[in-house]
Amino acid sequence: MIVELVSTGTELLLGQIVNTNAPFLAARLNELGFSVIYQTTVGDNRERMKNVLKTALDRADIVITSGGLGPTQGDITKEVTASLLNRSMYLHEVSAERIKRFFDERRICMPGNNLRQAMMPEGAIVVDNTCGTAPGVIIENQTTGKVIIHLPGPPHELSAMFEMSIVPYLKERFGVQGVIVSKVLRTYGLGESALEEKIKEYILSQSNPTLALLARNGEIHVRITARAENEIEARRLIDELEGHIRPHINEYVFGIDDETLEKSVGNLLLAKDLTIALAESCTGGLVTSRITDVPGSSSYLIGSIVCYSNAVKITSVGVPEEIIAVKGAVSQEAAESMAQGIRKQFSTGIGIAVTGIAGPTGATNDKPVGLVYIAIDGPAGTVCHQHYFNGTRTDIKHRTALAALNHLRQYLLIL
Repeated sequence: MIVELVSTGTELLLGQIVNTNAPFLAARLNELGFSVIYQTTVGDNRERMKNVLKTALDRADIVITSGGLGPTQGDITKEVTASLLNRSMYLHEVSAERIKRFFDERRICMPGNNLRQAMMPEGAIVVDNTCGTAPGVIIENQTTGKVIIHLPGPPHELSAMFEMSIVPYLKERFGVQGVIVSKVLRTYGLGESALEEKIKEYILSQSNPTLALLARNGEIHVRITARAENEIEARRLIDELEGHIRPHINEYVFGIDDETLEKSVGNLLLAKDLTIALAESCTGGLVTSRITDVPGSSSYLIGSIVCYSNAVKITSVGVPEEIIAVKGAVSQEAAESMAQGIRKQFSTGIGIAVTGIAGPTGATNDKPVGLVYIAIDGPAGTVCHQHYFNGTRTDIKHRTALAALNHLRQYLLIL
């Protein structure tokens, strides 16, 4: 069954609020086996909303809207739908009483316009709202077999109504749709186009499962999606395709689904019974912060120093003054000395150091903005990686943190 999600509200088009309803509904509907093919956002304008709903009903089996069920004159979703379907509006007495009771129980005088929420299109199925005053609406077209469902806009009201009432309705009305299951291989170290080249034959020949590449904050995600009668069969299809593409990209895969780089690194440190300490200059503690985002990271992270000034690099980390004087704070020699010094200072299995120029100032002809050195000292010796990152100061710091975590991951894999 094809589903279209229609999000209503001018505030969405103005960027005043973030639409969290659409991703929630899309994820849940796909889990239930329904294909969400279209998503549309429309403001509180009768003519435009009517055109959007007409188009949606023409191309989808089920149209689910969110928003526009409130008490104000701008809440017009039900009225527009009723007009489109040539249905009159009437006062649903049960809903009216429930809304009145909602206010009475809270000892609040109910504004008269709240009864607008009890106005329903003729022949609609009214859906109780256990978290607010706006009932939901289900309208079935007996001629076409198509269905339009109106849900309230507040996310907590929408999610509760969907789980309690809409999911059972969809299962009863349309039966079991099978499942749609996805698995995401998270990669780092190869650009989107280069990664595509490695698995291009499988992308071109895809059917079920499907393959998609998604760029996400410096990472490239490879999403494998399968449709099947049940999850076991879907997983089997996914595993089969993954088995074909893994040999081509395995060295770049660091995690599955929600596994972050820092989580992957943490698992490796635990498995190898190693501890770490960090000396960070240009990233200002960002690498350490990401590592501590993982619960239980205290088992392997011993400490960190943000050695922003040269004096701190020398006195607290142990970088020789002559290295700073001759090679500079942003150099391979300084980075390696920082990694060795922080490892010795905290008596850890591994020391990591980051130094660079995040900009927009501080660059020279020989050392441009974006020049970064990442050094690691540990059982396999000292290694240093040079990078030239572009973007804003924040971009460079973010990319440096990702690179540092990935270099640490690769270092751990060879131990």
